[in-house]
Amino acid sequence: MQDGLYVALSSQIALERRLNTIADNVANASTVGFRATGVKFEDVISGLGQKSVAFVSTGDTYLSTASGGMRETGNPFDFAVKGEAWFGLQTPAGLVMTRDGRFTMQENGDLVSVEGYPVVDAGGAPIQLDPRAGPPEVGADGMLRQAGQQIGAIGLFTFDPGLNFTRFANSGIIPNGQPEPVVDRIEMGVAQGFVEESNVNPILELTHLISVQRAFENTSALVRNTSETFSEAVRTLGSK
Repeated sequence: MQDGLYVALSSQIALERRLNTIADNVANASTVGFRATGVKFEDVISGLGQKSVAFVSTGDTYLSTASGGMRETGNPFDFAVKGEAWFGLQTPAGLVMTRDGRFTMQENGDLVSVEGYPVVDAGGAPIQLDPRAGPPEVGADGMLRQAGQQIGAIGLFTFDPGLNFTRFANSGIIPNGQPEPVVDRIEMGVAQGFVEESNVNPILELTHLISVQRAFENTSALVRNTSETFSEAVRTLGSK
């Protein structure tokens, strides 16, 4: 009887984590460059043979690899990544990966993100523009040019977020290891004047939300029924 209670409780813990990820996804459905979070659950077996009991794990989060839609802005400081690569930002937490390409040029020529963090090149160095030369021109290969002169390149990186990854701000991901700079840009590049929208499907997430809420309610009812049955058994045995 107690095993059923523990199984139900483990299910509630897992459902709560799924609920939190859905809420985060919905909240960032309009966040530029946001990649949705999913949760992977596994069965955990306790005991052997007929006495074995299957519990559900608390779950491991993973990052969706689907790309968001490309939205044209016409802003020369807006950039979108083509292919499975990421921009790099220099932050207090170290090198952070992001798909949010809403950049600006500061008065000293630093190219920075919307939060003010320096955008880096493939070598990890902050990109420096000429503030007197106006907005740069960026080729599909990420090369930066001002006044017809090549002045650098926007760094693109690949990395494996892994399970239970760590977010930074809204769209940033803190890599577990050292990201690899993209050398072959045939399938990866940069589109100037565009941004990548969130890959969250709000309708699908709301559907998941309803399913999780119903499952949580059913599990709560199972916990109540099991607890009442257990209490009734104790009262019955105690009266004899």
